[in-house]
Amino acid sequence: MNIHEYQAKGLLKKYGVAVPRGGVAYTPQEAETVARELGGPVWVVKSQIHAGGRGAGRFKGNEQGKGGVRVVKSVEEVGKNAGEMLGKVLVTKQTGPEGKEVKRIYVEEGADIKRELYLGMLVDRASGTVTIIASTEGGMEIEEVAHDHPEKILKVAIDPVSGIQGYHTRKVAFGLGLEGKQVGAAAKFLTAMYQAFVELDCSIVEINPLIVTGSGEILALDAKMNFDDNALFRHKDIEELRDESEEDPAEIEAAKHSLNYVKLDGSIGCMVNGAGLAMATMDIIKLYGGEPANFLDVGGGATRERVTAAFKLILSDPNVEGILVNIFGGIMRCDVIAEGVVAAAREVHLHVPLVVRLEGTNVELGKKILSESGLPILSADNLADAAEKVVKAVKEAK
Repeated sequence: MNIHEYQAKGLLKKYGVAVPRGGVAYTPQEAETVARELGGPVWVVKSQIHAGGRGAGRFKGNEQGKGGVRVVKSVEEVGKNAGEMLGKVLVTKQTGPEGKEVKRIYVEEGADIKRELYLGMLVDRASGTVTIIASTEGGMEIEEVAHDHPEKILKVAIDPVSGIQGYHTRKVAFGLGLEGKQVGAAAKFLTAMYQAFVELDCSIVEINPLIVTGSGEILALDAKMNFDDNALFRHKDIEELRDESEEDPAEIEAAKHSLNYVKLDGSIGCMVNGAGLAMATMDIIKLYGGEPANFLDVGGGATRERVTAAFKLILSDPNVEGILVNIFGGIMRCDVIAEGVVAAAREVHLHVPLVVRLEGTNVELGKKILSESGLPILSADNLADAAEKVVKAVKEAK
């Protein structure tokens, strides 16, 4: 689960992470009020969307204008710039060409920036530890830094038994070229950040840029936090921060039915049980010349109702020109899948080619249900046969 920058800063501040003062606003008038309360002489007006690259982004209809993060020097300018952002669609590298509508902005006090650094924490699957990622190249895409200048990336793994220790923080501080009282400030910052990461069940915390001010302070000028969805039951307060307007409506609907769904750009819808099998199914569709329209895992214990919901979800995508159902019945019974497919196809008035490959528990019963349904369902003997048939059917239907 993602949250907005101002929400991330609010959470981090509770743990003692140093952040500039600021406030959220939903109208230009609210933005001016926040600016007056903060005091001047400089403010930063920031669009709040779930995407990076806001400063370099551009608003639709005004591609040559200013980006989604602006430095201003009067309360009136705060209101003016907030008005230019709110209700507009901001396009960045991470939003794609469709962009995201700005529904709230964050007004923050200006900072005397001497240096810009990068600091992140994530779960490193290779080492099984929370790992600090740091770089002297702040304010840039860390992926680009890693690709072009890997020597400028510092990684420090933290043993979960010991937790973060002084030698961890000193290694990071010295690696970032900090000195004097900055080392102590960095230690306090990193310790608080680690505590927030662990206690809130984060999957990533990213500070880009982390700044050193003219007076030697260490501040999080930007903040991004993602959380492990599987742990949200322990954090109802964080779950309440969810902004569903920033999420794909189809993925929200999928979550209501305990479906794992991700929309893609292709034309062949996929319904599979098991994440690994779903990945293999998408791969073989591409191998036979097609493009998958989604990743959809109905899980190992799907009910007829869940399968029906999954089928309807796939067909809600107007780009879908064919569907491949690939089920291996272990825990999941093939007859349950077959009943769900038939029920959904009748309910939504199936209008695209449908190929079904079933194998495993109650497979013969499942095939019988499909064959006796009276629906134009193509049966496949194996995964390769299924992929070939659905790609061919889609091409012939055009």
